[in-house]
Amino acid sequence: MTTPRLFNPATSPNPAGHYSHAAVGSGLVFIAGQLPIAPDGRRLTGEPFDTQARQVLANVKAALEAAGSAVPQLLQVRVYLTDIAHWSAFNAVYADWAGTHRPARAVVPVPTLHHDLLLEVEAVALADAGPGPATPP
Repeated sequence: MTTPRLFNPATSPNPAGHYSHAAVGSGLVFIAGQLPIAPDGRRLTGEPFDTQARQVLANVKAALEAAGSAVPQLLQVRVYLTDIAHWSAFNAVYADWAGTHRPARAVVPVPTLHHDLLLEVEAVALADAGPGPATPP
């Protein structure tokens, strides 16, 4: 059995609760739910949805990289939206962020999130960043 390795990127705010931004074990990276919180700790409450979405995905990327992984190594992404009407806007920002990589994904409507933020994203990836997929699906 391997000992889990825990990571909190220097470019991310410290977790507000008893958790780490990323945990690595058995060849996988688990990214804790990331909210639209800027590296300086500023919550993006009241900012436009696309601004919040870009910050969340930047936080996911930072956590992946701190754990030795990368966006092309993502296996599964879970997205929580406080309004399913934001699905199209999220999908556009996400497609730009993920590029040709298309991991499994779920989008879940929820009634509310901490600090009245509009979305949260968690993910699972391979621990080895490697070169990524040879060809897009």
